[in-house]
Amino acid sequence: MNKKKKTEALIGEELLKKVKELGSLSKEEKARACGYYTITKNGVERVNMMKFLNALIDAEGIKLDGKQNGNGRGGRSASYRIAVQSNYNLLIGSAYTKQMNLKPGDEFKISIGRKHIHLTQVEADAVDSESEES
Repeated sequence: MNKKKKTEALIGEELLKKVKELGSLSKEEKARACGYYTITKNGVERVNMMKFLNALIDAEGIKLDGKQNGNGRGGRSASYRIAVQSNYNLLIGSAYTKQMNLKPGDEFKISIGRKHIHLTQVEADAVDSESEES
């Protein structure tokens, strides 16, 4: 039987250097040459592309895991700027409402200045007393 000894998978700078040396080879051939393969019980060689690509990402110093902008999920971060939409509405996105811990149904009083809009949160008990007076 042809027993091939598996080489240790390269990481970091060694991995980057080896991938550059392998130039025109396919991704699978590069992964195999860098040690990212396994040999099954039946002696079949399987290239582990996910481990190889993740190792390349790590070697490049790219951080894909971890919290982004404190909200824990991807998506957009608050830019603190909004634009009037084509239907003349202003949309305040979820990045802002989550940051303020707002819940559906929270109400605000709108004050309009010359070049600004000011929102003041209406307390729940104040809303209840206003609705009772009506």
